[in-house]
Amino acid sequence: MLAASETTLLYSGFSFLVGAAIVWGITQRVNSVRRTVQQQAAEKLVEAARREGETLRNQAIVEGKEAVLSIKADAEKEIAIERKQLLQREAKLDRREETIEQQEDGLRKQQRGLESTQTRLDTQLRAASEQRQRLDDTIKQQQTLLEKVSEMTREEASQALLSTLEHDLEGEVGSVLLKHQKRLNETVKAQGREMLLTAIQRFASAHTAESTTSTVDVPSDDMKGRIIGREGRNIRAFEKSTGVDVIIDDTPGVVIVSGFDPVRREIARLSLTRLISDGRIHPSRIEDVVEETGKEIDDLIMQKGREAADEVNVNGLHDRVIQMLGRLHFRTSYSQNVLRHSVEVAFISGMLAEMLGMDGDLARRCGLLHDIGKAADHELEGGHPKIGADLLRRHNEGSEVVHAALGHHDDIVTEHPYTMLVATGDACSASRPGARRESLERYIKRMEELESIATRFDGVRQAFAISAGRELRVIVNSDKTSDEEAATICRNIAQAFEKELTYPGEIKVTVLRESRFIETAK
Repeated sequence: MLAASETTLLYSGFSFLVGAAIVWGITQRVNSVRRTVQQQAAEKLVEAARREGETLRNQAIVEGKEAVLSIKADAEKEIAIERKQLLQREAKLDRREETIEQQEDGLRKQQRGLESTQTRLDTQLRAASEQRQRLDDTIKQQQTLLEKVSEMTREEASQALLSTLEHDLEGEVGSVLLKHQKRLNETVKAQGREMLLTAIQRFASAHTAESTTSTVDVPSDDMKGRIIGREGRNIRAFEKSTGVDVIIDDTPGVVIVSGFDPVRREIARLSLTRLISDGRIHPSRIEDVVEETGKEIDDLIMQKGREAADEVNVNGLHDRVIQMLGRLHFRTSYSQNVLRHSVEVAFISGMLAEMLGMDGDLARRCGLLHDIGKAADHELEGGHPKIGADLLRRHNEGSEVVHAALGHHDDIVTEHPYTMLVATGDACSASRPGARRESLERYIKRMEELESIATRFDGVRQAFAISAGRELRVIVNSDKTSDEEAATICRNIAQAFEKELTYPGEIKVTVLRESRFIETAK
């Protein structure tokens, strides 16, 4: 039993070895066949690659030959074109050479012609020189003969002839000069009048006039008592804060604010109006309201100054100058608002400058700032022209602007033409009807003063004040006065006005003298 098992095991082991050997042999055979197949495949690939390489090489050789042939054909074409161009250039050069040779022949001919012409000219010049010498000798002989006959030298004869001509033409020259001078004066006056009228007509503005007295309405007399306060403490606090005087009298419903400074007077007026509307009137409230109103007025001043500068297109002004310009809004001159007056002068001056071919912007700047001294004339010594000129000079304004402010009232010798334009615009704005108001009594008194002064002079028959007192027409007796005496009377009346009267602007004096002869035919 045991031996059978061992035999089975031996048989199984032998079978396993035999199977393993068979498997190994089969594997080796398969591997050998695989290597053979792979080697054959590789040889086929190599052969295919070799054949493809030969094909590509042959194709490349063919393409290279074709490219060589194409390049050769192109080169031959280019060579042919260049050869043709060279032939054309050679032909052009040949033609140019022929032309140059022809020109050289022409130049040689011209040179021979010029040489012959030069020879002829030299001959003619020598002949002309000899003829001129003969003429000079003849003239000298004639001059010598004339001096012997007239017994005068050449200089004496020339002087005598010039004296005779001067005497004969003196009257004609004088009459011609007078005629042209008269025509020139008429033309200048007409053009100047036309320019002024055009400038004034082109300018249009809203004209306003403020009263120099500030009044505040109060609802009742009890409010006056509250404004005064206990023992006058409210009114003292108000006057101390504002720097003005408050006048409370028996006039019903009105309180008067008085002060030289128009800005302070406006602050006081607005503050008092607000206090009356609010009803709370005591020293601390007064100080608060005055301070608040002062800030608002300061802002309003700067706003008015900038608006005026923008209106006339003036840029680059210093803030201090703008502030002083805005203060003119609260200043009046003969009831004419000075700021609006300055704007008018700026427009008129600018338009006149542009008509004359000058700088309109500079003229408007001069016109706008000419009265800026009036904003501080109550604070500083001197007239407003000097104050304004100093202010503008300190803030780096140009010499034309400074001189316009200093001399627009003809107080100094005019150095710049813009000063004359500003003076003209200032006179036009001030003399505009309705610009400045006067009371009826002052108006009548002024007219009577003008007429009474004129009638004091001998030979004056009648005197009439016209144009709101800006012109005086005087009629003299033609039997008692001559033209020279009438001119003297006119001058004396003007001097009397300057010495005895105070007036804005100018007064034109016109003296009329005429003779009338009347006969009646029967």
